[in-house]
Amino acid sequence: MPMAEDREHVYSKRVHAGKRTYFFDVRSTRGRDLFLTITESKKHTHEDGSATYEKHKIYLYKEDFEKFLDGLDDAIEEIDRLRSSGEYVHTPLPRPDATTNGPGEDPPADGSFSDSGSDSRDLQDH
Repeated sequence: MPMAEDREHVYSKRVHAGKRTYFFDVRSTRGRDLFLTITESKKHTHEDGSATYEKHKIYLYKEDFEKFLDGLDDAIEEIDRLRSSGEYVHTPLPRPDATTNGPGEDPPADGSFSDSGSDSRDLQDH
């Protein structure tokens, strides 16, 4: 019989993207059902040399996989359509810092951007 840890963490893929790292983690429930967590981690280095990691996490369950992919595909197709129209161009720009919101995002009411998720892993060592 597999250990509980083997049952919970099935697969992990790390994607480095500039100052951010994305983790795609496949996990299983106690009933052996699968789900996906997507974590964005951003390293913040302080003046004293210490570092903290800001993270944002999405839990994606099997009943939502197809709808999520459909929405993602639609959004990417719209980006491609808008770029090909000439109205928008693909020009790499500096990424906004943690105090700047992305498109369509309202700032959190308390000004905080950190996720208080229950993932106990240190993202530095993930």
